[in-house]
Amino acid sequence: MSAFESIAKKPVNLSLSEALVQESRAYCGNLSAKVEEMLQAYVVSERQARQKHREQAQRAVADWNALHDASGSYADGHSTL
Repeated sequence: MSAFESIAKKPVNLSLSEALVQESRAYCGNLSAKVEEMLQAYVVSERQARQKHREQAQRAVADWNALHDASGSYADGHSTL
């Protein structure tokens, strides 16, 4: 059971194309369950993408700091202070 399933359900209003809703009923009996399943997959995917982005940013900062520690700053040679 995922964290999403343990939370109480809340009715919400969605505006969907009537034709799309009618055709989707031919493929799934419970439209609410299908939308929830797809939304859950989307949320998990977005969470993973954002985590990956944070990790890439942290690596970039660490690499930049390592370069700065090893080489110093270009501006250091031109400072008048």
